Amino acid sequence: MIRDGLVGCALLCCALAMICWPREISAAVREGMGLCYNVIIPSLFPFFILTSLVISLGLAGYLGRLLEPVMRPLFRVGGVCAAPLALGFIGGYPVGARAALTLYENGQCTKTEAERLLAFCNNSGPAFILGVVGAGVFADSRVGLLLCLIHAAASVCVGLVFRFYHRGGETPGGRTAAISITAQRFSSAFTDSVKGAVTSTLNICAFVMCFTVLIRMFLLSGLLPTLAAFLGKVLAPLGFTEAWARRLLTGLLELSSGVASLTGDGTLEGKAAMAAFLLGWAGISVHCQVLSFLGESGLSTKTYIGGKLLHGIFSAVLTALIFRFWPLEAQVSSYLAAQVESIAYTDFSTALAVSAAAAWGIFLVFFLLAALGVRKKPAKTCRNRKKGMVQ
Repeated sequence: MIRDGLVGCALLCCALAMICWPREISAAVREGMGLCYNVIIPSLFPFFILTSLVISLGLAGYLGRLLEPVMRPLFRVGGVCAAPLALGFIGGYPVGARAALTLYENGQCTKTEAERLLAFCNNSGPAFILGVVGAGVFADSRVGLLLCLIHAAASVCVGLVFRFYHRGGETPGGRTAAISITAQRFSSAFTDSVKGAVTSTLNICAFVMCFTVLIRMFLLSGLLPTLAAFLGKVLAPLGFTEAWARRLLTGLLELSSGVASLTGDGTLEGKAAMAAFLLGWAGISVHCQVLSFLGESGLSTKTYIGGKLLHGIFSAVLTALIFRFWPLEAQVSSYLAAQVESIAYTDFSTALAVSAAAAWGIFLVFFLLAALGVRKKPAKTCRNRKKGMVQ
């Protein structure tokens, strides 16, 4: 009853905000739509198609045969789970989570493996870290490269921690039963991939616009500054000020806005550590996108949220430690910033073409690795048969 009352009050406040600030809210919607048109759709849509094709055509299963000796000892998941991990690092949020869920729905991994995978496979893409964060926010390509490496290392650390999650849910000996590789025809797989990619992309765009409007409402109503002032006092022993608390709250809600707020005052070490934490955490906006995929799958959301929080903490700690030994205080030339600005304002058709070319190039790599895995297994089988005939 209390929860329903709070939800009703929140909805009433949102309605009043739209009545009081119609122009500002409309501007926020346009900003969200622009972000979706220029960034979200061209960058994610081809990778959603790629993710579905890699799994539907059985390429992930063949790749799993090659990477089983790596994935099983490190993360206690099957080799087939290497595909969502790789796609998550390349395609960015929430491609990895979508790929993990598709594996589980196709029966190519167990529920325990899927929950472990969700904790560390949903990561930021290198293009966002190197281009937007490193060169765009910090105007230093070295910071972007450092954050990218730290982001990957922290993700691996989270995977090593979650290898101990729910050990009782495994089959004896720590191995899952052999999974038969089933592949659809390319025509049906491609059709289903495009349909699923459209639905997933529209869901993400809806959440991006929703959180863009919510953050604008929080700013206009004074709620965000008030919470930032309170949080700044609470975290004052840790060196937080109201400005830093405001950056943290913004980033906890929406990653892009939080990272963009780091262009103000502050030490390079502090801003880099904050950026590393926000990249690891990913923001509630991204979490809502992932949770919309999980739906009725039955997978635990606690492991996903816990993994992202741990990812942010590991990233911030690693950044602080590295900056103790490798300070990056030197400024770079304005040429790099000008190049990044031109990339940021790339038109839709160019961004889509680049993203599609990258996605299909990665698909070709997956196909070649899968072909290598198929060749190795028949060779082994022939050797085993020859041994049996000799005996």
